[in-house]
Amino acid sequence: MDIHYEKDLVINGRIISYKGIFRYDEVFRIINKTLEKKGYQKREKKSEELVKEEGKKTFVELRPYKHISNYVTLLIKIKIDMDNITEMSKKFETGMKKFQQGDLTFTFDAWLLSDYRNRWGMKPWAFFIKGVIRKLLYRWPLEDSYRDELVGDTAYLNSEIKKLLKSYQPSSGGIVKDSEVREKVAEEIKKEMEKQ
Repeated sequence: MDIHYEKDLVINGRIISYKGIFRYDEVFRIINKTLEKKGYQKREKKSEELVKEEGKKTFVELRPYKHISNYVTLLIKIKIDMDNITEMSKKFETGMKKFQQGDLTFTFDAWLLSDYRNRWGMKPWAFFIKGVIRKLLYRWPLEDSYRDELVGDTAYLNSEIKKLLKSYQPSSGGIVKDSEVREKVAEEIKKEMEKQ
């Protein structure tokens, strides 16, 4: 990744918590599939694993990014914390399947990274004036479209993970529509953005 001189935190600390059974491989498959579908390049920042008596503790930090132009990059920071993970098997009609059981926490941060260093906008006075105008008076439509795309991509990834985790719950009783989950997550993210 290149150096970016302007970093705008669009979503800060969006959390999904889950306790129960899941499949480790399916969780990462859905994350990779969703990121690939949205055009992000995958990158793993950190991976740690600790084996304890109570179960395994795993921490993974992903930083997928998407280059929009020579000046703008979208970055989603995903922290996956798995605690007290134990193996278990369940019997199905087709045979036995292995599952993991424990606590999952997903934390999402979304960053809009820009690099206008060779443009007039990086002159100190112009950068300051542009920042004041953007915060108080007017938002440039092109920059807003980048923010909207980043928020949409993060909401979509959120909804796909929630949908997968909900599928593991036996008491969910019914089919959850993908559009409903996406709309709910987008509303929650919009409320969080309005608070900032």
